[in-house]
Amino acid sequence: MTTLRSFQAEIEQFSAEKHRLQVKEAREAHAAAELARHHGRKKEAAVVEEAKDKDEGDIEEIPIEDVVASEEHADEIGSRLATALLRGHGELVLAMGAHPSPSSLLASASPAGAAPAAAPESTESIGIPLSPAGLSAAIDRLRAACDAMKAELVELYRVEEGEKAYGCWMVRLTPRGVEEVIEVRVAVVGNVDAGKSTTLGVLTRGGLDDGRGKARVALFRHPHEIETGRTSSVGGEILGFSPTGQPVVPNTHIDSSDPHQHGLAAAKREKLGWEDICRRAAKVISFIDLAGHERYFKTTLYGLSGCAPDYVMLMVGGNAGLIGMSKEHLGVALALNVPIIVCVTKIDMTPPNILEQTLSMLVKVLRSPGCRRVPVFVDTPQQAVDCARHIGRVVGPNGARICPIFRVSNVTGHNLPQLLTLLNALPSGQTEDKFVVDAPFEFQISDVFSVPFVGTVVSGVITSGVVRANDAVLLGPDSVGQFMPTAIKTIQRKRAPVESAEAGQSVSFALKRIRRNQVRKGMVLVGKTETAPKAVKRFEGNVMVLHHSSTIQKNYQAMAHCGAVRQTVRIIGLDHPSGLIRTGDRARVEFEFINHSEYLKEGQLILLREAKTKVLGVVTKILG
Repeated sequence: MTTLRSFQAEIEQFSAEKHRLQVKEAREAHAAAELARHHGRKKEAAVVEEAKDKDEGDIEEIPIEDVVASEEHADEIGSRLATALLRGHGELVLAMGAHPSPSSLLASASPAGAAPAAAPESTESIGIPLSPAGLSAAIDRLRAACDAMKAELVELYRVEEGEKAYGCWMVRLTPRGVEEVIEVRVAVVGNVDAGKSTTLGVLTRGGLDDGRGKARVALFRHPHEIETGRTSSVGGEILGFSPTGQPVVPNTHIDSSDPHQHGLAAAKREKLGWEDICRRAAKVISFIDLAGHERYFKTTLYGLSGCAPDYVMLMVGGNAGLIGMSKEHLGVALALNVPIIVCVTKIDMTPPNILEQTLSMLVKVLRSPGCRRVPVFVDTPQQAVDCARHIGRVVGPNGARICPIFRVSNVTGHNLPQLLTLLNALPSGQTEDKFVVDAPFEFQISDVFSVPFVGTVVSGVITSGVVRANDAVLLGPDSVGQFMPTAIKTIQRKRAPVESAEAGQSVSFALKRIRRNQVRKGMVLVGKTETAPKAVKRFEGNVMVLHHSSTIQKNYQAMAHCGAVRQTVRIIGLDHPSGLIRTGDRARVEFEFINHSEYLKEGQLILLREAKTKVLGVVTKILG
């Protein structure tokens, strides 16, 4: 029987290969279109650029930290720093000096309830050893280069141990507009009453909670959510960080002791507008507040798959433990291979023995073969920055990855500064290998609105390419599998108008000549190219049954989640010796959409859900 670990590794490798091939083809098509548009004038430049890339590929690049540390390469700091900032979308974290290896973080996986042990001095270190004076001289050279390009240099932490010194510094450019603001998408999940909305309210407003839900009121979208205190929709909230790394929060707070103040009115006045936050911020954390109740699990699953989060923040109530939907949400995050951050909330009201049980259960689940995560209890800024640098990377045995755990209280504010430090240092998921800019435009629609005096508005994530206002695009597939021509009227990012947007950004478009009833979630906007986009009705997938009470066979139906696509599929073919599959089995399966065609690509992950049934797989072939 195939293990889940080997199956996940196999489908990840298949998805990566397919994505690499699709990126190559898309770049070639984009280059051909640009060449045709400029009537061959770009041919010579393309040849020069290709030769340059080959030359650069042959030369092994010196790490920028080594360039800064060495006096011999002082004149190269400016050019190397500019290149690194361009690659990082205006942000760069430098680890100067001989740092302990990432495996030293394993020492912070302390026994439940105990204070994390200090990382032991390890003989294994990464980087060039520097003395305190040498480190100060290197930082002075770096500061001079930052001042020349008007970038901010912020010290995240610095450690001096005798003749040895090391630390982390962040270089961040001030964006010229909302288009250049760095974005990190974080999906917030957890069981009902775990404190998800309250934690987001405290983080985004800068004030502490009163213990009765004051901080969460401004985040709710519907009256019944305010009455019950339970989120039932996919909510959105943003937290901005200034170029110097300070949270962008309201400066003043309403006095909660005033008996004439209504809680909702006070919360609304304490909240900054999204445009104000983006105007003052260089980096924005987009929180996707998802529902915790079992009744709204399909909405939560759609938010995890359709909103393309870079990270998942799992909220666990210290007084309740890892129960109910928390395990379901953790399983979905692991299946989608999204890095996980855990917050244990309500530690101010949880008895010590109950908190110890919660933490021991959490550590046991994370270390299990199904999760393969290394729990790291974060209590210092250094641990928070190191976890942000190494999150998602393999650091432990058997391919284990780091999973930071924060024990927080929204009433006393315990450990909230460390959580903010981690969020400030998290790398953006807008990487070149995931979101390709120099490729034809493609946009997944995750939500649709009808705005008075504006028309039909769609929101989602740009998966590839660049788009500008008034660009002609195709919308589809519709109910008969066709793509309709339309144009982008206006573009908004974080509720602020922009002139253009690129791959990896979550934006909203107002469409021309399109009615609200012509658009549904899961449709795509694609640029006009020589190759027309194709709608998919039938496809083949390699799947593994994670859980099913009996057997799955031909004509079985379940809800399929594939990116922003959410539709019921039917099994029309099953390649298995017994003709049916059970829990733990894997097979090659042919699927057919029940209602209408969708836009799919080979290599996309698929999740099938029907009651307690869960099936994980990957699209291997498009059948038509």
